[in-house]
Amino acid sequence: MTHRQPLAPEAAREAAPEAAREAVRGGPPRSAESPGERRARVGWLAGAGAVLLLGLALPALVPAAAAALLGGALYTALLHTVLMAAAPRLGPWTAAGTALAASWAVELFQASGLPADLGEHSRFSRLLLGTTFDLPDLLGYAIGAAAVLAVHRALRGRARRRDRGQGYERGRGRERRPARRFDAPEVK
Repeated sequence: MTHRQPLAPEAAREAAPEAAREAVRGGPPRSAESPGERRARVGWLAGAGAVLLLGLALPALVPAAAAALLGGALYTALLHTVLMAAAPRLGPWTAAGTALAASWAVELFQASGLPADLGEHSRFSRLLLGTTFDLPDLLGYAIGAAAVLAVHRALRGRARRRDRGQGYERGRGRERRPARRFDAPEVK
């Protein structure tokens, strides 16, 4: 019977199968961001910029009552777009719900009076958190979440239809399915 010498650590690593190496490293290597995710991030960041510009321009162009609702709606839409830029794999409902919950949390936090105190010392705090609780803002946030959810779902549906159209044949009034291939019957 022959005895084997233990392999040096470098040789053991080279000889280990990939699965064992992944277990040692703590799981599979992180893959780079896909081109689709990168495009989604850029698109959502562009959307956030557009919402921010609308938030700066539109309230001055509409009546005061509408401006308050519009401001709240755009605040929630901005949160949604920034959230999607940070995590493009989130679903529309999750992103809209999270943006709405965060908006409502900030508004309810204003009822404590602390944001007003912070706003006296920081313009950024005043812009981010606001200063005073206003019940109609809660409605504005809900309108914004519903609007951005509708836009998000429409964009996602459009992207899916575009992706499905590549490599698939169209059926009349039916769901698209992969193109059928003709296979000749086997001859015996």
